[in-house]
Amino acid sequence: MASAIATTSRKPTAAEVIRTQVLIEDRAAVPGWVQDLDSYRAWVKSDEFPQSGEFAFLDGTVWVDLTMEQLFTHNGVRMECGGVLRNVNLELDRGYLFVDGALLSHPDANLSTEPDALFVLYESIKSGRIKLIEGADEGYVELEGSADMTLEIVSPTSARKDMEMLLDLYWRAGVTEYWLIDARQELSFRIYRRGRKKFQAVKPLDGWLRSEVFGRSFQATSEGDALGNPRFRLLVRQVS
Repeated sequence: MASAIATTSRKPTAAEVIRTQVLIEDRAAVPGWVQDLDSYRAWVKSDEFPQSGEFAFLDGTVWVDLTMEQLFTHNGVRMECGGVLRNVNLELDRGYLFVDGALLSHPDANLSTEPDALFVLYESIKSGRIKLIEGADEGYVELEGSADMTLEIVSPTSARKDMEMLLDLYWRAGVTEYWLIDARQELSFRIYRRGRKKFQAVKPLDGWLRSEVFGRSFQATSEGDALGNPRFRLLVRQVS
């Protein structure tokens, strides 16, 4: 079993004690006390949280994936995107870019997840649109509110989560742009921009997709490297 989903139908009453633990492949356990968004966020920041695997709370569903990450169609894609967007942000100095492992939560959307990358504008923090949440000991460990950009890279076990569930939940969470990349076979790169009732796919112009958040246009390509493995590249140019 590559991935697992545990769904809670309702939040238990204060008088109820939940003791059922979900054990996945004898490698990760979702404690019985994880029953809602608040308890999930507490679990993620506790010593009980597993050191490996991907986890998310998606509107009452605890999503778990313990499969190993693909090197070229996932890890390499995230590395390229992180490097390019880091350089863009260093040039513009508009906000904070976080790549892999940054916890994003939105209470109204009943969502807590770790995107492959996310970006928040300084202005969004100043206005209170999104908050940096301090850890119990030191520093910041979580963002709460509406990110300006989230990026997900599709894997075989995350397709429904990334392409269906998060397409709805990120919109409900007030995300301005949702970037979605699928490099498994034929390369697909999409930027979804926030609409009134749902995300709208940005229409390409000569093969380029415009990001309002970064004020740049982007294009994704893939070709074989010296050993025949796929090499993903994210190109960037000034908005024409």
